[in-house]
Amino acid sequence: MAAPSGRSGRRLWAVLVPAALLCLAARAAEEPSTAEFDVRPGGEVHSFSRSLGDYTCTFTYSAQGGTNEQWQMNIGVSEDNLLFSCSIWRPQGKSYLFFTQFKAEVKGAKIEHAMAYSQAAVGAQRDIPLKQEEFEIAETTVSHREGKFRFELSKLMIVAKTPRDEL
Repeated sequence: MAAPSGRSGRRLWAVLVPAALLCLAARAAEEPSTAEFDVRPGGEVHSFSRSLGDYTCTFTYSAQGGTNEQWQMNIGVSEDNLLFSCSIWRPQGKSYLFFTQFKAEVKGAKIEHAMAYSQAAVGAQRDIPLKQEEFEIAETTVSHREGKFRFELSKLMIVAKTPRDEL
């Protein structure tokens, strides 16, 4: 499912996705997991993964410029085990690295909603979403769109639906 477009769609995303992620974290069946990791420049492809029960989130990227930046990944599963969330962001707000590529992949669930941001909300700053043409959302991945992505990334948010056992 693609992100809503236009100004009102961005405002809706700015409210709904963080609220959904907070609910997931607050009502987690298993303790949500937050981990810090370094995003390293140098042009090499790096990956960082976290798992919670049957679900995994992996962030793969290549970046240039500057020095290492401290980022965080937060994953959680809803109390009813129907939703898996994965958030990847730079807590200081804006990344100063130039990302040549990025991909976030979830395993064990299918993406219901996702959004990528060039700036993460910190203090008086607000989330600034990437333009829809800069990234693409597939069944289990969110990734840069070749030739359209403008090299800025500071936050990724994913809400994925877990498989249901039907009787």
